[in-house]
Amino acid sequence: MTGSDSDKPGGAATFAGRPLHRPDEEIMDQGLTFDVATLLSRRRVLSMIGIGVVTAGLAACAPVASGGTGSASGNSDGEIPDETAGPYPGDGSNGPNALVDSGIVRSDIRSSIGGTALASGVPIALTLKILDMQKNNAPFESVAVYVWHCDSAGRYSMYSSGVENETYLRGVQVADADGEVHFTSIFPGCYSGRWPHIHFEVYPDLSSISDSTKAISTSQLAMPQDASEKVYALAGYSGSSQNLAGVSLTSDNVFGNDGGVSQLATVTGSIEEGFQVELRVPIDTATTPALGDRPPSGGKPGNPGDQGGGPPPGR
Repeated sequence: MTGSDSDKPGGAATFAGRPLHRPDEEIMDQGLTFDVATLLSRRRVLSMIGIGVVTAGLAACAPVASGGTGSASGNSDGEIPDETAGPYPGDGSNGPNALVDSGIVRSDIRSSIGGTALASGVPIALTLKILDMQKNNAPFESVAVYVWHCDSAGRYSMYSSGVENETYLRGVQVADADGEVHFTSIFPGCYSGRWPHIHFEVYPDLSSISDSTKAISTSQLAMPQDASEKVYALAGYSGSSQNLAGVSLTSDNVFGNDGGVSQLATVTGSIEEGFQVELRVPIDTATTPALGDRPPSGGKPGNPGDQGGGPPPGR
């Protein structure tokens, strides 16, 4: 009989120590019950002697998070790193304070608060999912999230020459029951010395936002390279392509310590229809926040087309 490992005279034929239900048939023809038992037996063997190899094989087959368009986020399970708020936060820590404006709580941040100035650029729908690590990464409902970033020319409202009186690309939202906040904005430009990014601060509640020292987390989101390259090929982002070519996630003064592994956003969509930008933001309230490591206000962000201009590196 083909396939048995025992064919003793006067005894029952067996395979792997188990009697064959159909001793005159091939192993593959022993029936469903026998097949299932064989599969379970093999799995037990793998779990005892090969689990490390199996795990490595599964990891090798898993999709790699490149941070590109349609890719998975690089988020790890650890706390989002504390990062500098830079010299242009507009949260009152170094002068200008958009967080006391009555219109700062808004989802569409493309226009100035109460004004007509509109930041132009490729639209994005930004979602930050805030998680409470003290509650096993449960959604961090009701925290207030302040978001700000530069425009397509690398300028920050409230600070840059020509837009000192504008407040566009700044806004606050309160996390919903899923821990999510949603903003409509534009793809930020890339200025000299920095990887394209979006700043954010998380406050325990809406009533706390007028005091920047109450922030429980200050960090930055990194935009993926492939989506950035596509956007920066547009005329409206003049200079950004050249600036992007001069920096990398590993050389950037903010993301360079780990290549932005926990801050690289998931981005899907297209230039024609806009991009969806998403990031998980785990926060551990048991740790002491660095409060953004803000330097004194000074210097003005320049147009990315002006090589050597722009905010100081790491801002």
